[in-house]
Amino acid sequence: MVMSPIGFQQANFGTGWQPLELPKTPLFGTDGIRSRAGELLTAPLAVQVGFWAGQILQQQQRGVVVLGQDSRNSSPMLAAALSAGLTSAGLEVWDMGLCPTAAVAYMAADDGIAGGIMISASHNPPADNGIKFFGADGTKLAKSTQAQIETALREGYCADAFNPGNQWGKTHQRPELVERYVDFLHQPFPSLHYLGGMRIVLDLAWGAAARVAQAVFESTGAEVIVIHGRADGNRINVNCGSTHLEPLKAAVSEHHADIGFAFDGDADRVMAVDSQGRVVNGDYILYFWGQTLRQRGQLPDSTIISTVMANLGFERAWEHLGGKLVRTKVGDQYVHAEMISRGAMLGGEQSGHILCHHYSLTGDGILTALHLANWLKQAECCLPALIDQSFAPYPQRLKNVRIDSREKRRRWSDCEPLQQAIAKAEATMGDQGRVLVRASGTEPVIRVMVEAAHVDLVDHWTDALADVVSMHLAD
Repeated sequence: MVMSPIGFQQANFGTGWQPLELPKTPLFGTDGIRSRAGELLTAPLAVQVGFWAGQILQQQQRGVVVLGQDSRNSSPMLAAALSAGLTSAGLEVWDMGLCPTAAVAYMAADDGIAGGIMISASHNPPADNGIKFFGADGTKLAKSTQAQIETALREGYCADAFNPGNQWGKTHQRPELVERYVDFLHQPFPSLHYLGGMRIVLDLAWGAAARVAQAVFESTGAEVIVIHGRADGNRINVNCGSTHLEPLKAAVSEHHADIGFAFDGDADRVMAVDSQGRVVNGDYILYFWGQTLRQRGQLPDSTIISTVMANLGFERAWEHLGGKLVRTKVGDQYVHAEMISRGAMLGGEQSGHILCHHYSLTGDGILTALHLANWLKQAECCLPALIDQSFAPYPQRLKNVRIDSREKRRRWSDCEPLQQAIAKAEATMGDQGRVLVRASGTEPVIRVMVEAAHVDLVDHWTDALADVVSMHLAD
């Protein structure tokens, strides 16, 4: 058997395969494998990712892998390559086509399904893409399993690596499966027209939400206004969606809407705005949803799981109500793991990635938006008044500094001048503020966040720390 320079068993794939040049840094970030399409994420990589993922997934449960994608121009290429790898490993592929990430997660939990793969870079710009994995329970693939896939990619080894009897799988186009997900979205709500009388604006970000969101909300009886509502790979997330809320604010104001929702490229997160243009982020959503579940006796120990990004104003307001906020590292997989560990039922991120285990085991922006709209409808009170009655967030500012080097991003904490600057900021602010510096797991940036009781402190230290990052880490 001929071994490639990086250890691939060429006989497993036939002839013509080229060794991959992989970075020394880990391939899997906080949300799968993500990069600019055509750089790290190429068709040869995707084929081999599909093959080794197929080998490992079917060790756990043989059957089918469901596949979905957002609207990026590179998504069909990656879907075809992944399908080739999966079917060469002997698995069947059910390709759902354009759909939200949550639709893949929902189908992955069905009987006989070995797992799911979503092709998306979430909120990233159009040139980026990513590969997200889900296990047979519908949750993000465990880190240990991701590590197995990466080890196999790098070393060309996993147990039972051959395809016995050359039993190849097939790819089946299954767009109708998305309708099963749509039916699931309506299950928690008691009536057909539970949002009747509401006017709602949806920003679909030219992404995966375009497949289902408008029809889902119109079926609730709401009057729906849609912006950026087609699937468009050239414009996905460009000055729109959950990370660019100005168009949504303008549309809510223009149409005198009750609420507006903005999704990211794969619709697994959502941000809202009220009629005054104020942002209702994940902190507010967790606060409101937490109150509702607590009143129903459905929030164990009054505990909400969030991340280090959660606002201090939210935390202190929730504690004032007798609740407890537990923080994790940034990433929904960490939130989910802590929820499982503590038996918690509600968690999420400030960015609008919300998990409520009463309804789903993964983040679902459309489901979250339906619940928030229904909660607002039942409250019989305007959203601005409810925000006024909730909490005042501490001034908080996040600044991203682009660092192209994977190695520098991974080792940012070794930068002594940056550590000294962070220590100085923390000492100066004392208990009136906090600093969070971290490498993004989804973008080539170092994120600098400062939160304090006074906005002048926030602005000063955010800019100062970002300058230090740029000076000592940028190329």
